[in-house]
Amino acid sequence: MKKKPRPSEGIAQYRFEGGDIAQDIRDKYGFDGDLLDIFVQHKGDVVHKWHHYIPLYDRYFSRYRNTPVRFLEIGVSKGGSLQMWRKYLGDEAVIFGIDINPDCAAYDGDAGQVRIGSQADPEFLTSVIDEMGGVDVVLDDGSHQMDHIEASLKVLFPRLSNGGTYMIEDLHTAYLPNWGGGFRSRKNFFNLLRKVFDDMHLWYHDKRPRIPELEGEVAGVHVHDSIVVFDKAKVSAPTHSKVS
Repeated sequence: MKKKPRPSEGIAQYRFEGGDIAQDIRDKYGFDGDLLDIFVQHKGDVVHKWHHYIPLYDRYFSRYRNTPVRFLEIGVSKGGSLQMWRKYLGDEAVIFGIDINPDCAAYDGDAGQVRIGSQADPEFLTSVIDEMGGVDVVLDDGSHQMDHIEASLKVLFPRLSNGGTYMIEDLHTAYLPNWGGGFRSRKNFFNLLRKVFDDMHLWYHDKRPRIPELEGEVAGVHVHDSIVVFDKAKVSAPTHSKVS
């Protein structure tokens, strides 16, 4: 039976109370991969994830395991997420985290490198990517503010390597006024996606690109509950053929 949301309770109403976390993920999402064990057996700094994210992470990030992937996580929080990614991606991965909270500098050099600054600051973001030597994966788990999400995307996506992956999570905030969103808010991130879709189909209309920072390099967009994933690749004009 569908659970009726109670907006006044926020996300607290969806907290998993007791029980077997691993079994909940297995039963609901049919997932039983390595990342499940890494998540539920984690002993260290706090890592906080929605259960349905675990199989989605594996779907989009598994190809990067045990490679020298350059992985940037926006939002360090309690440091546990960087530890999880180190265990999952392996020792070869170049892992950086950024956070605006100076206390997060305490996690620098643990599971990855941590730099302090705003995800809405283009100069800061550029300096981090330069230090990393480029970036293959971006995971935006930062402020969740609509303006910040858009600002980071416009700066970082053009710097993403060809074939790379850009994931934004916790997009339920797109419906919450405290994060600059709202069901009918112009700033709701999913309104920005419509602009992306229009640009992906510019071959079929005569309008100018609506988000020129992303023009010609969005090969695909995947939308899940609270998660959006962009595929980065050079896009060529479409062609078709008839054969018989």
